[in-house]
Amino acid sequence: MPDFPYARLRRRPDVEAENLQAHDATDVLLVEKALDAGVPGHEIAVIGDEYGAITLALTDAGLNGVRVHQDLVTGRRALALNAEDLGLSGFVSCELEAALLEGARLVLLQLPKSLAELEEIADAVARWAAPDAVLIAGGRVKHMTLAQNEVLGRSFAEVQPQRAERKSRLIVASTALPAPASPPFPVTAQHDGLTLVAHGGAFAGPRLDIGTRVLLDVLDRETGARGTRSLSGDSRSSSGERSDEPRTERAERVELTTRAAPAGESVVDLGCGTGALAVSYALAHPEARVIATDRSAAAAASARATVLANRVEDRVSVMHDDAGSEIADGSIDVVLLNPPFHLGTSVHTGAATRLFEAAARMLRPGGELWTVYNSSLGYRTELTRIVGATEQVERTPKFTVTHSIRR
Repeated sequence: MPDFPYARLRRRPDVEAENLQAHDATDVLLVEKALDAGVPGHEIAVIGDEYGAITLALTDAGLNGVRVHQDLVTGRRALALNAEDLGLSGFVSCELEAALLEGARLVLLQLPKSLAELEEIADAVARWAAPDAVLIAGGRVKHMTLAQNEVLGRSFAEVQPQRAERKSRLIVASTALPAPASPPFPVTAQHDGLTLVAHGGAFAGPRLDIGTRVLLDVLDRETGARGTRSLSGDSRSSSGERSDEPRTERAERVELTTRAAPAGESVVDLGCGTGALAVSYALAHPEARVIATDRSAAAAASARATVLANRVEDRVSVMHDDAGSEIADGSIDVVLLNPPFHLGTSVHTGAATRLFEAAARMLRPGGELWTVYNSSLGYRTELTRIVGATEQVERTPKFTVTHSIRR
C-alpha cells in the first residue's frame, strides 16, 4: 500500500494551531478500506473530507475521477491548496446532489456531528448511488453513538459497525432501502411570522436558536419598533418585554444611552446559518440591503430557501463564502454576528476571532457590529481590540449581546 504524506496536509484557510490537525486516523482507515475494495476511482464518492486527506490519498494511489463533497468552503479551498502543494489532480468536487453519487459503488463518509445531516446524506446515497453501493462511514469513537447506526438503518438494510482501531471506528452500510418519494430535507418551521427552512447540516435546524432569539430581542428593542412588526416576531408588552416570557428566563437588562436605530443601508449576517437574522432584519427594515453569508453549503442553501419562503429575495442575497471574503473592505454599515465556538468537534475560539476580524475589515468607519455569544467566553475585550469601542448591551445567564463601533 503506497505511503501518503498526510503530515504535509494543512488546514488553511481554516484556523491552524498545534492542536488542530488536517487529518485523523479515521481518514487513514477509510483510505485503507477503499484501496482494499479495488473499486475504480470514478465509482468512488467521498463526503465530509475536511481538508482533502481522503480524496488526495486515493488520487495519489492512482485512483482518478474520485468525486468529493465538502460542506465547508474552507475545506474546499484547503483541498485545492493541498492538491497544488502535492501536485495532485484528477478529482471532481460536487455538491450533495445526484451528480456526486450517480454510478458510485463505494461511498466514504466522515461522520458529521449532526444526526440530521447524517440522515440527509444517507438518504442521498440510497436515492442516487448504484443499487449495489456500499457506504463506509467513520468517526472518532468518542464522538460516535448508537443513534448513528439507527439513522443509517433508515436507508440501509444492513448496518455493521466494525472493530475500533486507533481510536476510530468504521460502520459499513449496504443494501439500500427504497428511498421515499420526497427527501427528508429541507424541513420548514414557523416562528411567529418568520418561516425557517433547514437542510440537515444547518446549525439548529429549523429552530430559532436561543442566541439568535436574544440578539433579535435586543435589535427589536434598540430600533424602537413598538407597535410595528418586531424582528423577533414575538408579541410584546408596552415595556418591550415578551408578555409570555417567564420571569426566571428574563434577561438582566443593562441601562444604555440612547442611540440611533441600527438600520444601515448595507447589512451583513455573518455566519448566517438558516438566515434567521438576515431575513428578520430585512422584514423589519425594508430599506436595507442584506447579505447573508456562511461557509457551510448546507447553511447557504437553507438561507436561500428561507429568503424565498419569506419573500425577501428582492433585498436579501446569500453567499457561500469564508468569513465574507468576497465582500469589499469598508463597504458595510451593520454586521450581525452569532459566532460558533466549535471547530468541528473541538472547542476553539479561533473561528470567532476570524469572524471578528472579518467584520472589522468589511465595516466602514463608524459602522456597527452586533454580536451575541456565550457569556462564559467574555469576548468584549477582544472585540474592542479588533473592531473598536464595545459595550455590553444585554447579558443573560447563557448569552451576552455587545454593540461595537468600528474605529
